[in-house]
Amino acid sequence: MSVPWINGVQLSQPTAGPLLLLGSSIGTSAAALWSDCAAMLGERFHVVAWDLPGHGRNTEPVSAGFTMAQLAAGVLGLADRVLTERGEPGGQVYYAGDSLGGAVGLQALLDAPDRIIAAVLLCTGAKIGDAEGWRDRAARVRVSGTAVVVTQSAERWFAPGFLEREPQVGSRLLDSLQAADPEAYALACEALADFDVRSRLGEIAVPVLAVAGAEDIATASELLGEIASGVQRGSLRILDGVAHLAPAEAPEEVAKLIIKHFDADRYAAGMQVRREVLGDSHVDRATAAATDFTRDFQQLITEYAWGAIWTRPGLDRRSRSMITLTALVARGHHEELAMHVRAARTNGLSVEEIKEVLLQSAIYCGVPDANTAFRIAQAALADEETTDPARSTAEDDR
Repeated sequence: MSVPWINGVQLSQPTAGPLLLLGSSIGTSAAALWSDCAAMLGERFHVVAWDLPGHGRNTEPVSAGFTMAQLAAGVLGLADRVLTERGEPGGQVYYAGDSLGGAVGLQALLDAPDRIIAAVLLCTGAKIGDAEGWRDRAARVRVSGTAVVVTQSAERWFAPGFLEREPQVGSRLLDSLQAADPEAYALACEALADFDVRSRLGEIAVPVLAVAGAEDIATASELLGEIASGVQRGSLRILDGVAHLAPAEAPEEVAKLIIKHFDADRYAAGMQVRREVLGDSHVDRATAAATDFTRDFQQLITEYAWGAIWTRPGLDRRSRSMITLTALVARGHHEELAMHVRAARTNGLSVEEIKEVLLQSAIYCGVPDANTAFRIAQAALADEETTDPARSTAEDDR
């Protein structure tokens, strides 16, 4: 069996924000399930959802069966294509998926643990249902089409009263079910029949938020709790009044949960890099000196300078240090130059290489600024281990 074609559905304008992939439940389309939620996520992320074979906009013919591992490989292939278009080949992504889309996320976390930064898995499980039930459903759909499961799906997908409150949302989801290719739907059922990664959850090291619907009878909260407690860094959130399609039933609440989870991970990643580059003593001093007035700025710098930029795979830390030194000289930000000279040494630049960066800056940024930079750098290099007590508040804030 070959890897199935997985196409991307752009649900936000491409931005410089990190790439977020969204996966959908069997019988739904990416647009029908995620559009309302993605409208809010698009302010922070480049949002690309994916459709299962034979679902939504994925109209490629389905010629053979597929496993969950092959679906995960197809999704990672989509990630590669989008990241290459963004100029970030080999980069990492954030991931969120509902039901089968969540199961694919679990499989991808196991098969390619270095590709996903953090994940939100909704209304899913490390094993969903029983094999016999899935194979029976596949057989019925092959005979009668997806219309045969519409009534059952309407009862399982939505919390009581949702279809009356939000008839348009319910209609577009049920329409996407009826439009799904019966054979593709049946093959997805068979992939779920064979899926069981319960014994491997402990291998997953990235932060995982498991989100359950309190009214979900398809994937009860116990299944999400099993994920949260089974992975190395898991947490659980249960949404009241929500059943199986949380992104459509509670789009604003789900979007807030996703943003909060990924921002927390970005802050943790940024703090780690910040400590590795600037040193624990500097970061501890800066953190201790934070006030109610400066604390939000501290968080902003940690999340976005250190967590979003310094963690990107496109440049190594040596290169980023050289760029940073040049930028500080060019803009005359001499109060931070000593800190980044020390950081450059931590990142592997030799004294000779720092000198070359400053010489280059003299030509392209200006001799007076480079003259000041040489003076500051020489003092910083004279004793790399000594903390300068006169360091400015602006430097400590970073």
